[in-house]
Amino acid sequence: MLGQNTQGRNPRMKLTRGMILAASVAALTIGAAAASAQTTLRIQTHFSQETLSGQMAEKYIDDVTTMSNGEIEIEMFYASSVVKSAETFDAAATGILDCDMTGGSYQTGKNPAFQFAGDLMGGYANPYQQMAWLLHADGRATLNELYNEHNMEFVGWWIPGPESLSSTRPIRGVEDFKDWKFRSPPGLATHVFSNLGASPIVMDFNEIFTALETGIIDGADAANLTNNIGLGLYDIAKHTNFPGFHSMPADHLACRKDIWDAMPEHHKRIMIVAIDALAMHNASINEVKNAQNAVILREKGVNLYEWSPEELAKFRVAVKAGWEEFATTPEAKALLQSHIDFLVDIGAMQ
Repeated sequence: MLGQNTQGRNPRMKLTRGMILAASVAALTIGAAAASAQTTLRIQTHFSQETLSGQMAEKYIDDVTTMSNGEIEIEMFYASSVVKSAETFDAAATGILDCDMTGGSYQTGKNPAFQFAGDLMGGYANPYQQMAWLLHADGRATLNELYNEHNMEFVGWWIPGPESLSSTRPIRGVEDFKDWKFRSPPGLATHVFSNLGASPIVMDFNEIFTALETGIIDGADAANLTNNIGLGLYDIAKHTNFPGFHSMPADHLACRKDIWDAMPEHHKRIMIVAIDALAMHNASINEVKNAQNAVILREKGVNLYEWSPEELAKFRVAVKAGWEEFATTPEAKALLQSHIDFLVDIGAMQ
């Protein structure tokens, strides 16, 4: 009797074990497929590896690689080694690259709205204010309304902080901009400085040193104090302003839309979390390094000018006028208004 009952249970036991085994195999197969998900990205930055920002880009790669357990592989091209800085966005959008790690303001020729996706020029006082707009005022979604129209996905910002001009002649106030030939990024800066009497010349980021050395330009709107040192600008230009005030461009990470959409959700999240973390590391280390390098530059005989409140007010008037002149499309007006609303809301602008 006992033997008969045991034999009667065996088929069911075998069936149950078979179902469990099949389920386990299926789970392992799904897990293996998820584990084998791979994303390979070709990214270009305009920064060289020697600059602090170049080192921060390397940190981003390391963070993404580690957090993804090697599932995300990034090949970084430094110092605009594939195409010119201003061409990086199009190179990514058309498949020469996959992602652009330069800045939105290079793309103002497509739509002036890209100016307000990169640098409000005198709008935000520090990187933390600007990041607050991105993180807490729906900035990322707002920017993607613009980027998606151009086959790109805005992933995030990393902002070194207020920039310092470099010059072969004194820049103590607005009056010193008269007839000052300088390298300018494209976009709003050319309007603002032209209105103040300067002569902006748009050129690639990596052409600045030679232009200064040969006297083609008197100065440059390039980067902050620390990155200017990395570019070698103060070897030639012995005048600068510090603290910086005129510009605080956000370098972006933007990827081609089809590449981004095809990525697994956990890869997307890793990319976003890593760029937000980079933003904090980048802003804070630049704040420290700029303060330290200000001391070093003074010891080396570089003149650092701190502008008076009266001179800063003159510049701010020119910037506000430039905003209105430059925001000529519906997208630009909407993006500028979003920034202004936020600045008013936090009491940073009246």
